[in-house]
Amino acid sequence: MLLALAAVSGCDSSIARITAADHEALVLEWREGRLERLKAEDGYLNLAGLFWLNDEAYTFGSGEQNDLRFPDVAANSIGTFQVSEEGVLMQVNPGADVRYEGVPVTSLFLSDDTTDNPVTITHRSLAWLVIQRMGRFGIRLRDFEHPLLDSFPPLQYFPISQDYRVEGSFQPYAEPRIIQVDTVVEGLGWEPESPGVVTFELAGEPFELEAYASGERLFFVFGDTTSGRETYPAGRFLYAEAPNEDGVTVLDFNLSYNPPCAFSEFSTCPVATPRNRLKTDIIAGELYKPGELPDFSDAY
Repeated sequence: MLLALAAVSGCDSSIARITAADHEALVLEWREGRLERLKAEDGYLNLAGLFWLNDEAYTFGSGEQNDLRFPDVAANSIGTFQVSEEGVLMQVNPGADVRYEGVPVTSLFLSDDTTDNPVTITHRSLAWLVIQRMGRFGIRLRDFEHPLLDSFPPLQYFPISQDYRVEGSFQPYAEPRIIQVDTVVEGLGWEPESPGVVTFELAGEPFELEAYASGERLFFVFGDTTSGRETYPAGRFLYAEAPNEDGVTVLDFNLSYNPPCAFSEFSTCPVATPRNRLKTDIIAGELYKPGELPDFSDAY
């Protein structure tokens, strides 16, 4: 259904062809998959650590003597990460069961997540890979038996409303621009490419959002006057299909959702820029109620 409705919005300059029943089915289908994606192996509910690296060597394992301390499920001393300008070389201590694609390894260069073939390493219930953000390397750690996977409550949403499924007009820049965007990590920015802005109306009032390129789609990080109240303070995420030949796309704020940093301190999330903070309530999409979320800040 998602693909079928996307095709409608991509080929017809009117969104009126989608009935209220079809719209509700689309949103409910998306919501059902949302929690599944969060709990997936590459989701964000199993994050167990994020360690930023400098140009030096780091020992790692669960023991207190390590430079990087992993959860207790890990061996006391696993090995070392040697960092250079080229990336991260992992050396494994004798007897530590560390694997790449199921095969035990003793030494391996860890291609980071910005390369064509990022390397994911496993050890017991843990997995890690190297991430690179603006020239900085870090170890992102996951635990496939993280307690949050079983205890995470149902996600909460505003009621579905077709009032927040709106037609947008894409206004391209003469040339794509590189945008300076802050993240939740102090001193770490994000530099997405923006092809232009999308203008739209809500209740007859004009608005616009700067879009970021994301494959064949447009990606938005936006805030509104619910941010920090009913929704996540740093803003929410939203995708839209590429504009059709008339420059028309659809913004369905019912499909807006919280960034990973709403659920884990071990993520690096962009925040909404001042120009993407809408001066209106967007009472659609995912809610944020931190008091109702489990607290595993002491688990690792």
